[in-house]
Amino acid sequence: MRVLTSPLPFAAAVVAIIVAFLGLDHFATPPQQLAIGAATWAALLAACIPLEAEGRARVGIVVLVATGAEILGSIVIGAYEYRLGNLPAFVPPGHGLVYLAALRISQSRPVRRHRRVFLSVVIALAAGWGVAGLALLGRPDLLGAVCAVLLVYVLIRGRGATLYAGVFIMVALLELYGTAIGAWSWAEAVPGTPLSAGNPPSGIAGVYVLFEIAAIAFAPRLLAALHALPRVGPRVAVAGGCG
Repeated sequence: MRVLTSPLPFAAAVVAIIVAFLGLDHFATPPQQLAIGAATWAALLAACIPLEAEGRARVGIVVLVATGAEILGSIVIGAYEYRLGNLPAFVPPGHGLVYLAALRISQSRPVRRHRRVFLSVVIALAAGWGVAGLALLGRPDLLGAVCAVLLVYVLIRGRGATLYAGVFIMVALLELYGTAIGAWSWAEAVPGTPLSAGNPPSGIAGVYVLFEIAAIAFAPRLLAALHALPRVGPRVAVAGGCG
């Protein structure tokens, strides 16, 4: 259980899961991909055990919003495509694990002690990758540059800047590894737009940040709505007794 509550060991475990499961997916058939998805869901559910109700609600919102974005981006728009042309079963819970790993990174002692240094390094990496993507990495990455600008803005102005910096670290590892082994690939341009894209786009973590912002904003409202629902159980029992 210690790995579930220790920030950096937890993040390292998530990286290990990503590397292992994407490596397995490289050779997987559709039924085998479902098994990888089930294992990823099991890992996410285990990771949610120590969380409070609001933390679990945030994870749920991240998974829902990210899954909708995946369907839109990969299947509807075609900005990128997974190896089998589908939405792999491990992708939705994978987003939840990435969010939790980023959160743990932001909660780690080194990051809390050296917040400014950590943010400065991540901002420099994001900005440098965005600039390199425009001119140095083989194909112009306008999409990445736009996303990098968004990411740098929230890293400078956002209240949850260290969380978003953790998102950048996790997404950069995920995207670089996933595209390198062919788990998915990005189109040279977003269909129907003038936005050229790298493989992967440099600042794509900026899109993931939007999922986290949605989770932070809507989790308390979701819990309030759930608490406001009528409690049917006691009413049913009373009605039965009156009969």
